Amino acid sequence: MSSSLTHQQYALTCQGLPLAVYREIVAHLQQIAGIEAGLTPQTSTEFDYRQSQVGHLWIRHPSDLAGPKKQRLEQILAYYSDRFGAWQQVNP
Repeated sequence: MSSSLTHQQYALTCQGLPLAVYREIVAHLQQIAGIEAGLTPQTSTEFDYRQSQVGHLWIRHPSDLAGPKKQRLEQILAYYSDRFGAWQQVNP
């Protein structure tokens, strides 16, 4: 990506979403040209079996992302939201 482009970056979490599913989402998002995605580890110091091992999913893409790429990003996030619960935006 060119350094002259402006980017949008945000972080999302879904309560109780398993690590394997987060990894699957990242793999799907990384298949879209121009989109970067990754995971940050859980920072909680207390163990809770129902809590994910992931702190949040981060997504970075050009601010002018549009058309089929933007639509595909939204479809992927909606697919997982429909099955596992609503995404919540977090401040990393």
